Amino acid sequence: MRAVVIVPVLKKTGKPSADIIAAPSTRSDESRLEETIGLARAIDLDVVHGLIVPVAQPKPGTLLGSGKIEEIGHLLSEHNAGLVIIDHPLTPVQQRNLEKEWNGKVIDRTGLILEIFGRRASTKEGTLQVELAHLNYQKGRLVRSWTHLERQRGGAGFMGGPGETQIEADRRLLQDKIVKLEKELEQVRRTRQLHRAKRKKVPHPIVALVGYTNAGKSTLFNRITGAGVLAEDMLFATLDPTLRRMKLPHGRMVILSDTVGFISDLPTHLVAAFRATLEEVLEADLILHVRDFSDPDNAVQAQDVIGILDDLGIDEKARSERILEVWNKIDLLGEEAHDSLVQKAENSESTVAVSAVTGEGVDHLLNEINKRLSGVLTETTVVLPPAKLQLLSWIYEHTMVDGREDMEDGSVGLDLRMTPNEAEELDRRLGNGPKAAAQDW
Repeated sequence: MRAVVIVPVLKKTGKPSADIIAAPSTRSDESRLEETIGLARAIDLDVVHGLIVPVAQPKPGTLLGSGKIEEIGHLLSEHNAGLVIIDHPLTPVQQRNLEKEWNGKVIDRTGLILEIFGRRASTKEGTLQVELAHLNYQKGRLVRSWTHLERQRGGAGFMGGPGETQIEADRRLLQDKIVKLEKELEQVRRTRQLHRAKRKKVPHPIVALVGYTNAGKSTLFNRITGAGVLAEDMLFATLDPTLRRMKLPHGRMVILSDTVGFISDLPTHLVAAFRATLEEVLEADLILHVRDFSDPDNAVQAQDVIGILDDLGIDEKARSERILEVWNKIDLLGEEAHDSLVQKAENSESTVAVSAVTGEGVDHLLNEINKRLSGVLTETTVVLPPAKLQLLSWIYEHTMVDGREDMEDGSVGLDLRMTPNEAEELDRRLGNGPKAAAQDW
């Protein structure tokens, strides 16, 4: 379908707050237009024209002024386009009036993102979450276009008033579907909790990838784990979360989780619907915030990601303890900018510069992940008697072995580093526990 993209730029009023002054400058209008065109092309729309429209005074009925509406109408006829995408929230009335004026389909930013998510969802959970978000969005947009379609009159004879109108029936059906989907998603949430509980019994630290959409999370995920997750230069190329086991340097096993990409002005319907998925981020021991440093707007994008993490309950203190910034796509920078950024990252304890495509800096990233997770490890010395040597494979897979000595009587002494959960599991498997073994040693 041929489409025209409109980016309304509303005149700002009032003084900005201290928070706004402290934050990086908002993204440029040209960047907004480029991103929206990218979103449209992500679902194979043929964008024939993009337009930035200053709006001095938003109109309650149409958002845009009559002159601009007429100009865009001529543009649609000239390009034979039947779809207008407006990068701004539209009220149901505004959407309906603009569709009448242009005699075509009009969708706002929320509708566009919902459409992309609907295309990308491949698992049952993803499909449920998108459908719930779609129904909540639709619920407020039912237009009373079928007022003549009333069901049979209520009551008996001529005393009964008019029965249920079509729009009321539609709303009731939508609400019934919403309730049903919410129950199914609650079951999904409980299932995820059970899976997390099982993972804790066989304790592996969880590392979650987050970042703005198209920052290169899936490419980095593939580079580290060797997985075949879809990774394209496209907004929201992947939607459903993916988890893989991976081995760090020194043999430590962790679970890496690739999550849905974030975006500015993410619809509240989607944040709510995807909360079950995003809980994986909340449970992570370490969060890798992947940033696309080839994008001039990466600072603003980072603020958008941090805003969503705040909404999820990861406050500033938790971020400083649990988040490692990954400055990605350094292969796309010029030589001077590349060297400067790598040097800056090396001088910081909370950043690593990498190229997920070429692999530059990935080994350093893995070592940094290992170092971060080692901060919560306990050290102990264990002696495995000959009867327990079958535990060696489990120990090498789940803990970090710093030293080993094979004894004359066939027992093996091991210097280990492990998480409290791993120590508890090893204690259960040994039957006598690390402390008793240390005394024997």
